[in-house]
Amino acid sequence: MKKIEELLETVKLNELLNRKEKEQDEKVKRTIIWVLAIIGAVAAIAGIAYLVYRYLTPDYLEDFDDDFDDDFDDDFFDDEEAIEVKADEK
Repeated sequence: MKKIEELLETVKLNELLNRKEKEQDEKVKRTIIWVLAIIGAVAAIAGIAYLVYRYLTPDYLEDFDDDFDDDFDDDFFDDEEAIEVKADEK
């Protein structure tokens, strides 16, 4: 009878110890999940902010290149046509 009671007490102690270990494991898992969730949220906000910035920031260089190329090409061809017309007239 004593052996059975001792065995039952040992089983109960083991169950209590296992519960504490499980609770600690769950706390660690929850902490890791919260940390990853916070990091993900910050990364998502930073990504959205960067995309909004890129969308709203005008591209001055592109406008400058387009205007410059168009003006230069038009003047260059006009000069050639003028030279050809003058040469034909002579």
